[in-house]
Amino acid sequence: MDFRAVLTTHTARRRTSTPTQGATMIWINVKFTVKPEFVDRWLDATREYTEATRAETGNLWFFWTRSVDRDDTFLLCEGFADDGAAAHVNSDHFTAGIATMRPMLVTTPDIISRQVDGEGWDKMGEMQVG
Repeated sequence: MDFRAVLTTHTARRRTSTPTQGATMIWINVKFTVKPEFVDRWLDATREYTEATRAETGNLWFFWTRSVDRDDTFLLCEGFADDGAAAHVNSDHFTAGIATMRPMLVTTPDIISRQVDGEGWDKMGEMQVG
């Protein structure tokens, strides 16, 4: 499924130094299928949750994309410092965000949540530019 970015004005923290040896992070992708009557309001409805999560100490990035094949499908891409995800799911804004999103959804979201090596984005070796 192809996705296009629909909300990219975020405060992603860029890696400015050499990665720490053995550093890990939590990479989370969540796929939401939104009821037709809420599709056009989804990003506005989740804005407070989005902004609060981006302000968390352990948040590395948090952005939404929308499928180019299905207007009702949004993908949330999140990155957290290794110890940041637990604080996130225990926060008041997480609880409020779930309560806001749940009635707008067709089905339970699909998720991929993994601990991976690294501290942020790397450059794609197969497509160097400049």
